[in-house]
Amino acid sequence: MLPGSIHMSGETLSGAEVKGVCEGLMEGSVRLLSLRGCHLSDRDFARLCQGVAQSPSLVQLNLNLGVVSSASRAQQLAQSLQKNRSLQSLFLHGNPLTDTGLALLNPALAGHPSLVSLDLGDCLLGDEGISQICGLLPPDGAKPGLRELTLSANPAITCTGWARLAVAVAHSSQVRTLNLDYNPLGDHIASMLAVCVASSRTLEILDLEGTGLSNLSAQILLDMIQNYPTPLRSLVLSENNISMELQQQIADLLTEGEDDDESEGPGQEPPIREKGLKSNLGPGPHRVLLTSGLGDSLLAETEM
Repeated sequence: MLPGSIHMSGETLSGAEVKGVCEGLMEGSVRLLSLRGCHLSDRDFARLCQGVAQSPSLVQLNLNLGVVSSASRAQQLAQSLQKNRSLQSLFLHGNPLTDTGLALLNPALAGHPSLVSLDLGDCLLGDEGISQICGLLPPDGAKPGLRELTLSANPAITCTGWARLAVAVAHSSQVRTLNLDYNPLGDHIASMLAVCVASSRTLEILDLEGTGLSNLSAQILLDMIQNYPTPLRSLVLSENNISMELQQQIADLLTEGEDDDESEGPGQEPPIREKGLKSNLGPGPHRVLLTSGLGDSLLAETEM
């Protein structure tokens, strides 16, 4: 394992293992901590949160796939984030937070001075959760504001919630990556998002994979890209009822934009994140490649 990173996937952690992780956090020797799908007792989770609170070095924290399994754990994580000052990326994909759990976390997320990347995919969120997320988007004083937001697979969010998010993203001067894959958006919401993209000064990546779109919304997005200059360089439309011809036209236009940007230097690789509605934690070694893609780039690769 590379220095500065701890990666575990689908394991049951002992008290001694959690103690070791916490010691590394508090000593400032851990910059990236990934406990994806791991099982630990409530007592050890509380210890872990204390380590996160006291860590001067932690930049990326991955608690995907059920680690934050209750409201009490969400509250403990919130308390740790209120004290932490270093974290830039927080991944909570596949935790049953609901709007209630997010409400517990939201004050700590809103007040964190460094957080720029947040994954709340498959967290059972609804419109009330969207209202809380919108408050995290506009920049506020010294805080950077979110630059990467993932809301994949939250089907309870209604058209009203998505419209509110589209307005907030268009207004924000910070959001660069927006992942909405595997939500039942449909053409109406996609049309709202086209207006959002045309208005945004920063949005570069929009993932609409598997969101129930047709040629109608694809044509609107194509017209937007053709007629309105935007920073957009990646639009994911796979697993939708969209003709290959339209998808290729959109891809060609975005590729032209990438060619124009090459003189500005190579871009960073996007972070590895949970995709789709199912995540497997089968037996055998897991190869992990993680990077924040933001600011101080973190790249760690290991066999587990």
